[in-house]
Amino acid sequence: MSRRKLPDLPASVIRKRCAVYTRKSTEEGLDREFNTLDAQREACEAYVASQRAEGWTLVADRYDDGGFSGGSLDRPALRRLLADIERDLVDVVVVYKIDRLSRSLMDFAKLVEVFDAHEVTFVSVTQSFNTTTSMGRLTLNILLSFAQFEREVIGERIRDKVAASKARGMWMGGKVPLGYRVENRKLIVDQREAARMRRVFEVFAETGSGVETVRRCRAEGITTRRGRPIDKGDVYKILNLRTYVGEVAHRGHVYPGEHAAIVSRALWERVHALQQVSPRARAKANRPQSPALLKGLIFGTDGRALSPTHSRKRGRLYRYYVAQRALKGEADDGIVRRVSAGEIKAAVMTQLRALLRQPEVVVGTWVAAKAEDPDLTEADVREALDRLEPLWDELFPAEQQRIVRSLVERVTVGLDGAEIRLRVEGLASLVRDLGLVGTERVAA
Repeated sequence: MSRRKLPDLPASVIRKRCAVYTRKSTEEGLDREFNTLDAQREACEAYVASQRAEGWTLVADRYDDGGFSGGSLDRPALRRLLADIERDLVDVVVVYKIDRLSRSLMDFAKLVEVFDAHEVTFVSVTQSFNTTTSMGRLTLNILLSFAQFEREVIGERIRDKVAASKARGMWMGGKVPLGYRVENRKLIVDQREAARMRRVFEVFAETGSGVETVRRCRAEGITTRRGRPIDKGDVYKILNLRTYVGEVAHRGHVYPGEHAAIVSRALWERVHALQQVSPRARAKANRPQSPALLKGLIFGTDGRALSPTHSRKRGRLYRYYVAQRALKGEADDGIVRRVSAGEIKAAVMTQLRALLRQPEVVVGTWVAAKAEDPDLTEADVREALDRLEPLWDELFPAEQQRIVRSLVERVTVGLDGAEIRLRVEGLASLVRDLGLVGTERVAA
């Protein structure tokens, strides 16, 4: 570290190396030729010069933090100062006022510990005290307590102002929601993005499924502002953001906003009525009207497809797959005439679960999926495949059928059991479709 040559002093005087520290909370005015930091430094250097007879001399380095709050010790110049103190390059720390160094009593106590450990004295040029004496410490703590009190009062005023502004429906900054842009500190509807956000609401109102909404929105090219395809977390964040219905929420209270709404009140209420029903219950309500899960995939040993059918007994619905010969009344003891839809579905799902747990399948799926997503890791693929089983019961029947068709090539039912032929290559597309569904990323 380069240093200025110190002037010669009488042999009886002990040289004290003084470091001047300055700070300003905001960057406003720092571009001026003579700013607040310069004024603080000038006063501190003048004080050091007045102590020339006591052996006080300035160190060469400047420790200036412009645009940093006193409520934290995470400041670049302060970190350099502490590092130099620990290297025994500083004897006295000089500031204009103690709150320039810190506004937190706890943080200041940590600084004093560092100063004491390296026999460094702390001096404020506008508040005369010396931290090496008990009276100086008492004075310091009293002044610092008032500095912390002032900081807390300022924070309360800011919070009160934000609350009052939001109560008037004003937008108080932060991440701009998709569908809006900011002009003169106000939210203005971006018609192109707004249409996409309305579409998210419409699809969910139609399907009642977050997963199906993600699939359709991705197919329609709906993305975040950064161009990333939306996921389930994005969908639910959009659906629950009151900004889209023209409102401002703050600490549990809702106020009419100054900005225009993107979705109608009727659509908002329809979507939120659906969200009051659990995903599992919504899927179950639609399942009785759904097509048979294995329709077109299940065959007999004669090569002919089994047809889905059902019957009711004592008000209970039973589903089956029936052989074509049985439907036509043809006799044939060499084929399975009827199989329970529930039993064969369970057998297929057992095979799928076993497949998803095999390490070679995970690695093969990862290699195939990386062709489209180079950043995908093996852990991402394993997590996606593990997520499929608990997610299965929340999927709508159409979504379940789509997944089964991508993974199952053919089911052959014979007298000795069922042979299930799987499509391993279908796993890669499944990871791309569902691998990130359920994560909580912000729609930025």
